[in-house]
Amino acid sequence: MNSNKDKFILVLIVIIAAVSVILRLLPHMPNFAPIGALALFAGLYSTRKLWFLIPLAVMFISDIFIGFYDWQIMSAVYLSFLAYAVIGRVVKNNKSVFTVAGGTFAGALLFYVTTNFAVWAFSGMYPHTLQGLILCYEMALPFFRNTLLGDLFYVGAFVGAYELAYKLLASQMRLALKAQIN
Repeated sequence: MNSNKDKFILVLIVIIAAVSVILRLLPHMPNFAPIGALALFAGLYSTRKLWFLIPLAVMFISDIFIGFYDWQIMSAVYLSFLAYAVIGRVVKNNKSVFTVAGGTFAGALLFYVTTNFAVWAFSGMYPHTLQGLILCYEMALPFFRNTLLGDLFYVGAFVGAYELAYKLLASQMRLALKAQIN
């Protein structure tokens, strides 16, 4: 690790990951979980590519307790969370409230489109017709709403807490440096 900032980010991501496992195991509204936000956060702030695997590890650990399901659908879910991290990496270069919110929406929308296509294609719950695909997306709208609300909430909490802590620490460091100079 190059700096204290890298170490701080890693510790924060690991703490968020541990909390995310717990939150995923506790009763919650369907899809109102912090995994997408964790992946987006890792993409926004990490400097190491392997940190993108932390959200997948959170999913895997919690899936051990929740239960595994069709590997094809699970693959779509896991790949969607990797996409969140990539979106975070793209947003990182032009980070603002609007780009983070837009990235959050893009991640939730991509998750909705990808995972529900996988449900339609691999579960047998819907006929393999255009009408079946439309019905699948229509039936999943409440899950999309919960995903989006959860992502907005958790991204706001994670990014907001980080930015506030970083600004406070930077301010304290400037004051300490100024006191040493005087």
